[in-house]
Amino acid sequence: MFETIAINTDARGVATLELARPEKHNALSAQMIAELTAAAAQLAADDAVRVVVLTGAGKSFCAGGDLGWMQDQMRADDATRASEARKLADMLGALNSLPKPLIGRVQGQAFGGGVGLMAICDVAIGVQDAKFGLTETRLGLIPATIGPYVLARMGQAMARRVFMSARVFGAEEAVTLGLLARAVAPQDLDAAIEGEIAPYLACAPGAVARAKALTLRLGGAVSKDAVDHSIDELVSAWQSPEAQEGIGAFFARRKPAWQV
Repeated sequence: MFETIAINTDARGVATLELARPEKHNALSAQMIAELTAAAAQLAADDAVRVVVLTGAGKSFCAGGDLGWMQDQMRADDATRASEARKLADMLGALNSLPKPLIGRVQGQAFGGGVGLMAICDVAIGVQDAKFGLTETRLGLIPATIGPYVLARMGQAMARRVFMSARVFGAEEAVTLGLLARAVAPQDLDAAIEGEIAPYLACAPGAVARAKALTLRLGGAVSKDAVDHSIDELVSAWQSPEAQEGIGAFFARRKPAWQV
């Protein structure tokens, strides 16, 4: 059914949702975004699923946007750019509101949209040597569509440390920022994930779903207005001369005009 992701569910009802493009560092393509959206609906409707673990195949959790997808956006008109951003927003929203616990197993680095995927997990645990970054501003873009979820996870004060600078940071700082609950040695990652799974298997699934929905509401759920604004801001950024220069420089493997 799926080509860019995989779902495997064990006898306990623990589903592993794996990004399965290791050769592309699990970068988010249009197809992967669509398949993740469909997977969220499938997992939400499956009463046998008690817990979902989101992870990636290979060395990286998620490298952000796929290069081919970015090139398509460069050539697209504003309506197409808005439509593609909406699909990404809908995918993040579907996973964020999944009525099952969503545990991030972050086995490698994450950038851009990969940080967005970490932010929509209920809890994420990563390996100590992983690197992270909201790197969009290096390209003349902004972390727009993932922004509402990143801010919801980090809070404004923490987000302002990394949201605009494109600075790459390590797992220890990701814990401080609230993106990761813990950073562990690679050989300890699976045990740490099992430690997060086990308590849920003693809980009533319906009560867990209602409790999660309550936390999203009481904590200030990401609003439609915020999502719509993030999409408008991304389309505007794509229109800018900076984006044309930054993305053009990236594909030409040269420094953009602003880089000292």
